[in-house]
Amino acid sequence: MESQVGDGGSVDLDGERLETLAPEPLLTRDYETRPSLVYERLRQRHGAVAPVDLLGVPAWLVLGYRESLEVLQDDAGWPKGLENWRARSEGRVPADWPLGPSLEVNHVLIQGGPGYRPLRTAWDAALKPFQDPRHPQAKRLKTAVTAYADELISLVGQAGGTGWADLSAQFSRPLPLMVASHLLGFPGSQGDDALMDMWRVLDAGPDAEPALERLLAALAELGAGKLEKPGEDFPSYLLAAHPDLSLDQLARELFMLLGMTSDHVGILISNTVVEVISGEGGVRASLSAGMVRESMNRVVMRKPPLVNFVPRFAAEDTRLGNYTIRAGEPVWVSSAAAHADPLFAGHVESGTTVSTRAHLAWGAGPRQCPARELASTVAAVGVGRLFERFTHLDLALPVDQLPWRSSPFMRGLRSLPVRYELATRPEQPSAQVPDTEPAGTDLPDAEVRQRSSLWSYLTGLIGMGR
Repeated sequence: MESQVGDGGSVDLDGERLETLAPEPLLTRDYETRPSLVYERLRQRHGAVAPVDLLGVPAWLVLGYRESLEVLQDDAGWPKGLENWRARSEGRVPADWPLGPSLEVNHVLIQGGPGYRPLRTAWDAALKPFQDPRHPQAKRLKTAVTAYADELISLVGQAGGTGWADLSAQFSRPLPLMVASHLLGFPGSQGDDALMDMWRVLDAGPDAEPALERLLAALAELGAGKLEKPGEDFPSYLLAAHPDLSLDQLARELFMLLGMTSDHVGILISNTVVEVISGEGGVRASLSAGMVRESMNRVVMRKPPLVNFVPRFAAEDTRLGNYTIRAGEPVWVSSAAAHADPLFAGHVESGTTVSTRAHLAWGAGPRQCPARELASTVAAVGVGRLFERFTHLDLALPVDQLPWRSSPFMRGLRSLPVRYELATRPEQPSAQVPDTEPAGTDLPDAEVRQRSSLWSYLTGLIGMGR
C-alpha cells in the first residue's frame, strides 16, 4: 500500500478494506469539547476524506467541501439506503450498535431505492401548506409559534422580571416540541411524552432503543386516528398524498419530521441566541437591522446543528479525496468539517452582515432537506420573540465555557444559562407574524397544558439557579 500524508499524498487501497486502516475513533471527549480540532487533525493526516470509527463501526468521514458536494449531489453514485451497506449485509455491524435504532427507521431521510421518489413527492405536497407563505396554514403556523414562544417566555417571567434562566431547557428545546404537536395534530398535550422520547433517540444513549419503540407506537396510534378522521395537519396531508402508506410506514415518516422540527430547530435557536448576545461575527448588527434569517444563516455556517448527515454508500469503487472508497462502504458527509475546509471558509467574509447561501446545513442536491423552510420559520419566529420580549439578555457564562453535547448527528448546547430582564409588558409580534389569529388556528389550552408532563417539567425549572 502506498503511503499518504495530508492533502498532497495518495493511497492505493487495492486489496485493502476500510476495517484494515485502523480507523480513529471519532466520538471522543475531544470531539465533544472541540470538534473543530478533531476535524483539523483528521484533515492534516488524511486530506478531504478520513477513515473513522463510529462507536465500533468503521466509516468514511468526508471533510472536504468539494468532496461533500460531489457526494450530496450524486444520488446515483452515492445512494442512501441501508440495503447498500456491504458490512451490514455480511453481518459485520453489531446488533446492539447504538446508532442502529436511528438508522434502521427507514424514513424519507434514509430510504433509498425506487420507493424514495413517490415518498419525497408526497412529503413536498404535505409540507407545502406549512412552507408556502401565501397559504393559510403557513400563517396559522406563525401565529401558533408566536403564541407558544410567548407562553414559554411568560413562564420564565413567573420567577420575576429579572433573573436567571436556562434558555435551552426552558425555551429552545420545548418550543419545537410544542410546534411539532401543532404540525402532527396531537390532541391536547397527549404527544408530550412521545415527543420527548425523540431527544433520547437522537442522543443515541443507552435508552435509545426502548424510547424509539415507545415513540413509533405513539405515532402509529396517532396515524390510525388520522386515517379515521383526517384533519388540517401533516399526517393527514401525507396520507392524502400517499394513500398506500401503512401505519408503520407513516409512523417512520412522522419520526423523521419530529427529528427535524425538534432537536434541529432547538439547537438552531440556541446557537443563534449565543451568537447574537455574544456579539460575534456581526450577528448583533444583523438582528438589529431586522435580519433574523440572515443571522441564522451565518450561524449555520459557523455551528450547523446537523454536523454529520446520515450515511450514503459507494455504488461502485470510487476515488474520493486521497482514497478509493469500495462499493458498499458507508460515507458520512460532515457539514461542520466541510464549512471549516479552507476552500469554503477562505471565501466567507467575516466582517459582513450578508452571508453566503453555499453552506451545507440543509444538505445539497436532490435530497436536500424537505423541511428546511419550515424549520427556518419556526427558529426565526422563536428568536424574534425572545429579543422582542426580553429587554436585556446576557450570557451567564463565558462563551468558551458553555457546555456542549454531541451526538453522532447533532451538536448543541446542554444548557444556555442567561441573565435576563423581561419587558414590563409584552411587545406586540413583529410585522413578520400576523397580528390576529387566522381562522382555524389551534392555540394552546392553558388548563390542558398545565397538566402535561412537559409543563410540569418546565414549571420545575422556574427559579433554579437564582
